[in-house]
Amino acid sequence: MPITLKELADICGAQIVGGNSLSVIDSAADITSARIGQVTQLTNSKYTKHIQNSNASACFIAEGFAVDNIPESLALLVCADPEMSFIKATEFLHPAVTYQAHISPHSILEANISVADDVYIGPYAVIGANTSIGKGSVILAGAYLGNNVSVGENCRIYPYAVIYDDVVLGNNVIIHSGAIIGADGFGYKFRNHQHIKVPQVGNVVINDNVEIGANTCVDRGALGSTVIGKGSKIDNLVQIGHNNKIGQHVIMCGLTGVSGSCQIDDYAILAGSSGIADHVNIGTGAVVMARSGVAGDVKAGAQVFGSPAKDKKTAYKEQIALSKLPELLKKVKLLEEKIQALEQSPLESI
Repeated sequence: MPITLKELADICGAQIVGGNSLSVIDSAADITSARIGQVTQLTNSKYTKHIQNSNASACFIAEGFAVDNIPESLALLVCADPEMSFIKATEFLHPAVTYQAHISPHSILEANISVADDVYIGPYAVIGANTSIGKGSVILAGAYLGNNVSVGENCRIYPYAVIYDDVVLGNNVIIHSGAIIGADGFGYKFRNHQHIKVPQVGNVVINDNVEIGANTCVDRGALGSTVIGKGSKIDNLVQIGHNNKIGQHVIMCGLTGVSGSCQIDDYAILAGSSGIADHVNIGTGAVVMARSGVAGDVKAGAQVFGSPAKDKKTAYKEQIALSKLPELLKKVKLLEEKIQALEQSPLESI
């Protein structure tokens, strides 16, 4: 949606420095590729070098952020929080796709379904019996919702997402394509030389403002509920096992795996490819760094790294020591050779 630079600055609460306030802004881009008519942002000093050759028409920048060699055609949009202002500008310039109330005649709706008046259900979506969908929600083509599912208001279920029976979604929940919510947990008992399946009869409860990435799996509880707390964000390709309790505003990055019956407290961060063993508690605000393997509890506020994961500083010291190991082995070998030479010298006969 094209808009003048002045109008954009007013919307985002920014002050224009330089450039032409009447120039038209039609889209947003990163600072390395922005062209005329686009707005960008500069929030990290390591990208300052790109501004002198930038073709962007405008750039969000923080108050007091020093930068030189600014092109005459580039206007600075000075504001208190350039990242949030840039997000606001991007949302305005690239509005999300909206869907008018509609139920496709090619969708399949089972018996006793409750659908609010302004819901969109796309072609070939399947909605199971006794399922309810709140106002403003969007169920896109090919999505599957099982029986007794509850979908809150303003949710969006992307194509080919699968939501099993009895799942509960709060308001403003986003489920991306390929995600599977409510599949059986991985529970077996070994008896008589075979694995006997433990019945998985619980469900999944996802609270308000949660986003679940593409191809992520959240298993149902064996007996109770697997719970995702308010405002948590789950990346693509994440596995959340049965009976986990995920707190509020937790971040889980791609390829993370959480075994069953874990407690992940509020504001914790699980970085990419981290793995959590079963029955582990990750404390409030704790950070599990990328590719770490956690076998025991992590205290609130701690930062852990490695496999097995330990305090970040300790793990870093160990990594540095390991990097010096080849040099140390060479020194040991040299010392061994010197000792052997001394042992074989004529001094032995004295």
